[in-house]
Amino acid sequence: MLDTDSADGIYHLTLARPEKRNAINAALIQALEKAVAATPAAARVILISGQGSHFCAGLDLSEHQERDARAVFEISQCWQRVFNRLQERGLPVVVAMSGAVIGGGLELAVTGHVRVAERNTFYCLPEGRHGVFVGGGGSVRIARLIGADRMGEMMLTGRQVDAEEGARLGFSHYLVEPGSALAKGRELALRIAENAGLANWAIVTALPRIADMSASNGYYVESLTAALTQTGPEVAGRISGFLRGDRRQQGE
Repeated sequence: MLDTDSADGIYHLTLARPEKRNAINAALIQALEKAVAATPAAARVILISGQGSHFCAGLDLSEHQERDARAVFEISQCWQRVFNRLQERGLPVVVAMSGAVIGGGLELAVTGHVRVAERNTFYCLPEGRHGVFVGGGGSVRIARLIGADRMGEMMLTGRQVDAEEGARLGFSHYLVEPGSALAKGRELALRIAENAGLANWAIVTALPRIADMSASNGYYVESLTAALTQTGPEVAGRISGFLRGDRRQQGE
């Protein structure tokens, strides 16, 4: 269901159900939860991709035909728990997308802090047509990303959003040619892994919380976070190295 690999500070999670367009069933969400819990200590970035031509077609509807309300509620809580742990693990998450990014697949994708999409990527929220509702945190994450109005329109109509419109909406930060999303994602992950670890942690954990605060509280937490990240020996060494390099560039 899920392949994992760890090298060069990158913990790579690959959805491995290409015959189902990597649709998420109970076994895959459990595998994701275990994989996130088992993140190697040496990991500095998490990279997520899908096997085959599609990132993720969302919920595997073949498992959703006979469930009562409580069972659906518990499954939704499970998805939210897994995606929250992934996004709030304290490590930057890079997502490489191609083909279908549908429903729960989009909910998974937007847990990423940096998202790369191939030009053949398309997005869809078909919940209205299936008679269901998002359950993996999409009503919070996706709505905050593109607005509740736009998300509601996508759910009501079930229309496909192509890669270019998706980039304008914010579903991806980078658009690349077909077949190159994973390579670009790895390139970005390697670059991010070179950052100071505490700075990466602060960026991915403090920014979302500050966005939820009043301005005055946000300013205060920003100052605390700056004080925490900018006073360690690693930062002093990095700044000294930067200044030495700057002097060399100026011929000093």
